Amino acid sequence: MQKKKPSAPAKAYKNPEFLMSPEARTIRMLCEYVEPQTRLARHSVSRAIIFWGSARIRPLRKGAKRGQSPPDYYRLATELAERLARWTVQSHEPAERFHFCCGGGPGIMEATSRGVASVDRHLNIALNISLPFEQSVNDSVTPELAFEFHYFFMRKFWFMKLAEAMVVFPGGFGTFDELFEMLTLVQTGKVEPMPFVLIGREFWKEAVNFEALARRGLISREDVDRLHFADSVDEAFAHLSQELSGASPSV
Repeated sequence: MQKKKPSAPAKAYKNPEFLMSPEARTIRMLCEYVEPQTRLARHSVSRAIIFWGSARIRPLRKGAKRGQSPPDYYRLATELAERLARWTVQSHEPAERFHFCCGGGPGIMEATSRGVASVDRHLNIALNISLPFEQSVNDSVTPELAFEFHYFFMRKFWFMKLAEAMVVFPGGFGTFDELFEMLTLVQTGKVEPMPFVLIGREFWKEAVNFEALARRGLISREDVDRLHFADSVDEAFAHLSQELSGASPSV
């Protein structure tokens, strides 16, 4: 009786058990660097305007009276993203246009993606993160530019790598983490200076006392001056379009 030929051992790169093991963590990290790099290059993405803000912000309820509710940050994000998307389409050749990068989830991220999609949804980039309680990529992002990360630091790396400007809406721990890391990278010269627009003076003046940090010598006056506060689409757009008009595509 002929003996059954033993099956060939699984190749390491085809072995799911190994690839998901602690020993293969560095391989998984490398995948979250190389795969986005390859896909972004394929779609000629080199620079982006980053939008950050809370996933918990929703459109202001109808009938809410001004002065009794916080600003409608959802609407502001939608309108600002739409206006910037229209500006780059009209002002830049296709290969030089800015993309618009956010987390791709709900709240401010959804508002941003919707605004951009009303002009050209292919300018949307979503850097999503797998979390136990949120969040799936919203419908305004095309699948080819939607990314799902496991590692926070790799996700933030790609935000920083693409960033030419930062637009930051009110948010919680995640928004503050992202904002302060980017400010630190600029402060320490790890990345080039860029525009920072913080939307909502009523929020930022209460949430962070930047002036107190400068007054105590914990940050410099230059660090504070780098921040531009805006309450309206017109104000934010005027600053960003002026600051970015001379920006060359990233190499």
